[in-house]
This record gives sequence, C-alpha cells and structure tokens, in this order.
Amino acid sequence: MTISVFHHSMRISCALLLLASGGSAYADSSTHTGQGTFYDYSGGGNCSLPVPTTTLTAAMNASDYANSAACGGLIKITNNATGLSVTVRVDDQCPECAPGNVDLDQDAFAQIANLDTGIIPISWHYVANDQVGNLKLYVEESSSQWWMAVQVRDHLYPIAKLEARTAGSGNAYTTIARESHNYFVAPSGLGIGPYDFRITDFWGQTIDVPSIPLMPGVELDTGTQFDVYDESAATSTSSGAGATDWPILLLLGGLLTRRLQWGR
Repeated sequence: MTISVFHHSMRISCALLLLASGGSAYADSSTHTGQGTFYDYSGGGNCSLPVPTTTLTAAMNASDYANSAACGGLIKITNNATGLSVTVRVDDQCPECAPGNVDLDQDAFAQIANLDTGIIPISWHYVANDQVGNLKLYVEESSSQWWMAVQVRDHLYPIAKLEARTAGSGNAYTTIARESHNYFVAPSGLGIGPYDFRITDFWGQTIDVPSIPLMPGVELDTGTQFDVYDESAATSTSSGAGATDWPILLLLGGLLTRRLQWGR
C-alpha cells in the first residue's frame, strides 16, 4: 500500500485546488487550529454511527466535516493554553461551528479543560484508530437490489471513497456517492449481489473486499484493515521539497519538458 511521490503530490495539488475554490471533499492530514467547546452528546449524531462505549467523541465543524468525510475518524485535540490532549472520534457535525472548531462531548472536554472555561484554543489532526480491529461494512436496513446504502465502520483512517461491482465480474469499479449522513448511496441499487467493494482511505491506500452478500441491517466483518501509514517516510521521499512545492515543481517540470522538445 505504498504511495508514490507522484500520487502524494497529485493529492496535494487536488487539495490546493479545492481550497482555492472554497471547498473540501475529503478529510486531510494537516494540523488545524480553532476553538474547542463542549456539548452533552448521547448518540444520534449526524454520522449515523453506533454510540461508542469506550471512545470519546466530538462534533466537527461543517467545513471540515466535508459531507461526512470526517465521520469515524480519530482526531487528537490539544488545548493550546495548557498542552493537555485528548483523542476523540468524529461522530457528529456542528453546523454553526467555524472552520477549525470542534465541539467535544462533555467528558472529552473535561479531560483537557475545566468545564467552566467554556471555550479553549485548540489544535487538532487525524491519527490512526488502532483499537478498532477489522474494517466493517454495514448495509442500511431498508437496502435492496434496487436501492442500497453502505456505511464503512471501524476504519483506521477517514474514508475517501467507496467503489463497487458485481462480485467476480471483473468489471471496472463504480464509485458510490457519499451523503451527509455518512452512507454511500447507490440510488438504483447494485443488483442482487454479492458485491466486490474497493475502499480508499484519505492516504490513498486501498482495500479490496470481495463477495459481500446483500444482508441489510447486518454489520459484516471484512477480515482486513488498512496499514498504518508511515507519513514520515512519505515526507522523506520529497528530497527536501516542501509538500506545497510539489505541484509547482510538477508544473515547471512539464514546461521544461515541452521546452526541450521544442528545441529539438
């Protein structure tokens, strides 16, 4: 599951284009800053995930929620005033929160600040959820061969894409669109099944899960999980160039190649 420098730089280029257009389609690996607040969360969040029994949670601002791309991702939040940190799972959306802000559940907030403080300066970034075991797929209860909604659960990193095809067909995968309630929805269904699924995380790592039956309302263990991604190794392959320099270097390289071709 190694990602080449080319693919790494292309992903950064796409992220820059999205930022320039004022939107974001995916969770990202950068460090964010903003304000931390808290609320009383008891389940039923916008991510439509089962209420965790051991994991603290938080609601992500609408911008970084990115149409549910943040859902199920684990983030490490640091109180910049004290240096205390807590790790939480994104279970909900905070529509009124400004970009960078996170609304923690009350128990999570209490681990890094006195509740009387109310608002704290924070920084946060995504981390691997290495306590989840195998990756799970959950087909929504009302799904059928004519309409289907699939949720990816217990993933090591935030999910960027879900694709599907008829099992064993060898056909090209079809991308299933993500909706804001954290389901990937095929409005016309995927047929009677079984299905092959391809799942991509926000690092670009992919997992192929073959022969998944149509079993609405049942959480299916895929028996596999993403690798722990070595971000430092990927960074070292840049030969000293900053991450944001790669799109420029690619552009200059393309222009130089054309110049050399014209000069022949």
